[in-house]
Amino acid sequence: MRNMRRNLVFKAGPGAYDMIRGHGFSEEIIGTILGASGGAKWLVLSQLDRVLLRRVLPKIPGSVHVLGSSIGAWRFACFAQKDPIAAIERFEAAYLEQTYTERPDAAEISARTAEILDTILGSSGASDMLAHPSIRTSIMTVRARHLVASESRAVLGAGLMLAMSANLVHRRALGAFFDRGLFYDAREVPPFFGMDDFPIHRVPLAASNVRDAIIASGAIPMVLQGVRDIPGAPRGMYRDGGVIDYHLDIQAAPAGRIALFPHFFEWLKPGWFDRQLSWRRHRPSSIDRVVLVCPSPDFIARLPDSKVPDRTDFERMPEFRRVRIWREVVNACIELAEELNDVLDTGQLPARLERL
Repeated sequence: MRNMRRNLVFKAGPGAYDMIRGHGFSEEIIGTILGASGGAKWLVLSQLDRVLLRRVLPKIPGSVHVLGSSIGAWRFACFAQKDPIAAIERFEAAYLEQTYTERPDAAEISARTAEILDTILGSSGASDMLAHPSIRTSIMTVRARHLVASESRAVLGAGLMLAMSANLVHRRALGAFFDRGLFYDAREVPPFFGMDDFPIHRVPLAASNVRDAIIASGAIPMVLQGVRDIPGAPRGMYRDGGVIDYHLDIQAAPAGRIALFPHFFEWLKPGWFDRQLSWRRHRPSSIDRVVLVCPSPDFIARLPDSKVPDRTDFERMPEFRRVRIWREVVNACIELAEELNDVLDTGQLPARLERL
């Protein structure tokens, strides 16, 4: 069904813009798909993910890399299963229906989160990810150091304040507190394997560490417990990959191809501590061959409460209202999927493309 209102925005970095405006768009030019951190924000993408799985991914020749931090890694845990649509549906249902006591602590939230992941993966999801014929999964985490490796709220809170202060001076100063932890499909070296702007540990995914890596990727400090000593990785405490890679300030696309980035908003912030820093932007090299697909501000304004769902909804809404609002958002986002299908059917993407 066509909708005269434009609910989607398509933006591209200079290299991707020139490529698509000059030669057109086809799924064959997609080399990487990116998934940002964002918790409940992912609900505005669940319908778009179904379009990617049904009609975009099957048309990409050879392998395609998917790189996610936090909730992005959880989405991509669905992508690489034998029945990815069923996995997305399980994820969506479990996420919508999660419930907690009135004042849950990190242990309770972590336990419920692990239950959701087990629902997503089922009995074969982890092995499916490691054996998928075309999808090569990579998961971003951080290995916490010094104070930020502690599970004491007082010590961890003090460490996070120091890290936030250091980040104000320079983003790379976060390297004194966190190392990147890249868990990757060892069948093929990903195009972003050589990133070196932060200390990094590159760890092959295996049956023994897939689940831990996914949980760690979304382990928000002070909200969830970290994951200690992941098999195959250097010893230590692993936490949310969004701390460094909130919106993935990474050169992610293979040579001659683009990185497709379904996103919640039309703006990007490199790290978790950069969310309120108006001057902190992605490096030009990171967005050069990125194509961003996101809901328009007008569409977001028409959502319930005129906003994308987020983690604060747990605190500011009664449970029954939060679940109802989130379901309404998911249903409203069917319009996004219809529009993306229409854009692909009619070849509108080059004409719709704006500069990122």
